[in-house]
Amino acid sequence: MWRHTNNKSSLFSIVCLALTLNVTAQTPVYQDSSKPIEQRVEDALSRMTLQEKIRVIHAQSKFSSAGVPRLGLPDFWTDDGPHGVRPDVLWDKWQQAGQSNDSCVAFPALTCLAATWNPNLAHLYGHSLGEEALYRGKDMILGPGVNIYRTPLNGRNFEYLGEDPYLSSTMVVPYIQGMQENHVSACVKHFCLNNNEENRNNTNIIISERALHEIYLPAFHAAVTKAHVWGLMGAYNLYRNQHNCHNQYLLRDLVKGQWGYDGVVISDWGGCHNTDEAVNYGLDMEFGTGTNGLNRSTNNAYDNYYLALPYLKGIQEGKYSMQTLDDKVRRVLRLFFRTTMAQRGHGFLCSESHYEAARKIADEGIVLLQNRGGVLPLQLAAHPKVLVVGENAIKMMTVGGGSSSLKVQKEISPLQGLRDRLKGKADVDYERGYVGDVTGEYNGVTTGQNLNDKRSTQQLVSDAVVKARQADYVIVFGGLNKSPNQDDEGYDRKSFALPYAQDTLVEALSKVNKHVVFVSISGNAFAMPWHQQVTAIVQGWYIGSEAGEALADVLCGDVNPSGKLPFTWGTRLEDYGAHALNTYPGTWRADHKVIDEDYKEGIYVGYRWTDKQHVRPLFAFGHGLSYTTFRLSNLRQSAKEMTRDGKLTFTVNVENTGNKAGAETVQLYIHDDKCSVDRPQKELKGFAKVALQPGQSKDVSITIDNGALSFYDEGTHAWKSEAGSFTALVGNASDHLTLKAKFTLR
Repeated sequence: MWRHTNNKSSLFSIVCLALTLNVTAQTPVYQDSSKPIEQRVEDALSRMTLQEKIRVIHAQSKFSSAGVPRLGLPDFWTDDGPHGVRPDVLWDKWQQAGQSNDSCVAFPALTCLAATWNPNLAHLYGHSLGEEALYRGKDMILGPGVNIYRTPLNGRNFEYLGEDPYLSSTMVVPYIQGMQENHVSACVKHFCLNNNEENRNNTNIIISERALHEIYLPAFHAAVTKAHVWGLMGAYNLYRNQHNCHNQYLLRDLVKGQWGYDGVVISDWGGCHNTDEAVNYGLDMEFGTGTNGLNRSTNNAYDNYYLALPYLKGIQEGKYSMQTLDDKVRRVLRLFFRTTMAQRGHGFLCSESHYEAARKIADEGIVLLQNRGGVLPLQLAAHPKVLVVGENAIKMMTVGGGSSSLKVQKEISPLQGLRDRLKGKADVDYERGYVGDVTGEYNGVTTGQNLNDKRSTQQLVSDAVVKARQADYVIVFGGLNKSPNQDDEGYDRKSFALPYAQDTLVEALSKVNKHVVFVSISGNAFAMPWHQQVTAIVQGWYIGSEAGEALADVLCGDVNPSGKLPFTWGTRLEDYGAHALNTYPGTWRADHKVIDEDYKEGIYVGYRWTDKQHVRPLFAFGHGLSYTTFRLSNLRQSAKEMTRDGKLTFTVNVENTGNKAGAETVQLYIHDDKCSVDRPQKELKGFAKVALQPGQSKDVSITIDNGALSFYDEGTHAWKSEAGSFTALVGNASDHLTLKAKFTLR
């Protein structure tokens, strides 16, 4: 019943309601976030002009592409990288923009994340980084990277998740999911076969179809089909003589065809070379192109990009179809509605929770490789004298390394972390020991450190030895750094040996002190001819803002190390198939324009190769020690037989037999007892990390399905399993599998 009222506020409310209902009724479908994305995409597409469609598929600045102002679709902003949000550069130059609010948290490099063998931490990593990106106004983070560790000389290995396709696949999915929960797109890279940096723009990879699918594609496949990643970046190199940023087989036939990918394919910066191929072979968004497609650049040349005016002209002349363009634009619009047009929060930058996440990931990723006599953790009861040696104890590692270089709010050095932790409990002294890279600058970001030291190599070693004679512990922070020809984008290492005469330093220190601990700061393996002369070896990675605190956590025993190597650490370079077969870095063609690199080792990468060749590496894939001890026993299986549509569960008891709380990673490998094709001796197909108090035991279960038993059949171009007998191998490293169980596939 209607009652008359003179209440002005009531009348005003009625008018507002009417206006709201009218506006709501007229809201375009594409602006209505309650509508399904595909409806919004089709509605927006129908409203766009040809020029607007061209506008959204190529860059308008170094890191952004245009939106559609007329329709209220914002510009789209990308940024590096996988370990933290890169500082802003000028619109059309690589120089820093000079902002004071673009410092970030540096998270550990992805090798460290992989070494945690903890998918929950991968989710935490992605979510935390996504929050930082959101606060900075970034819509896509150019990462994570999942290229396989094929050679330890690859300068970009530190950005990736190791050598094993199963481990990489398992860790990349939660990273992507965590990031995209913030409506910030991940962009998995570099698709694919970008396994070395030297001549990356000119290298054509020759590889068997089986090796491609079994080793180099699984992590990308998981990113697309399990994590549903919204962005995928093409690689600089070539496959089947086509650049991978516009590759008919890889992008059009495989990713968008067989895998059903509905996201965008973007070029690596400068990775697009040709309008015809870019149009027809799978590229959706073009970034970083110089005017000749690779290296020469003209200011604000974005209209000259291959997918800009040349594409527009081709459509107007009837050379290219609107159907192909509309497919690209649909993908870009889908990206908009998942990110810039989604209802999302504000994010956080440099929050306490992000530093806590960075430290937790670092703590779990640090790997104790060797610990003779239990020299670690440091015994502090007698107030010992600790000598810290090495440039890497003081050098900032967040600046440099290529596109993953960061501008951080803080970075705690290993020396500072130890001094803070040992204050009042030990006397901590420092000696340089060696001089490496003293530059401390990348793209205008500077460390502000003065690392110059005029002493000769001989004097540096001599000064360190004098102090080492009086020390209870000598902790050497050495390894590599993120300068050219070390761990650095665009460069590969020239040698497997340590640089800067570090071998001489370590050997000299070991002669005068029996408690030498070597802490490697690197993303790669290197030769350790002195490994038997030192008591302990710790792999400390590049672990970002909380580096010093996390390393002190482990060295002092506040954290019991639980990291496991995500790659095989060889004794010599020939322990890797790419070098044993002399296929790296390939051979120049007669025209000296393209290098052919033949992956002759095929599926035999990392531990698969060392198993096949009966080579004992220095440290095996999956290896990592603890300050406590564990016993794995009582392996059980849910059945003796498995069908192709069934599953099989293996359960093992894990007991902490030591006196410290710790975590162990149970690793399950599968051996095919008899097969029609050559297969590796074993392949990782499952793992689980369990934390235990002293004396505590738990059952750990790992379930496999038919995929764990399958190989890629080149005859049928499909995955295939064969009925017969298999062996499950269970342990805590690829060279320490103490439990076995037989089962049959039927």
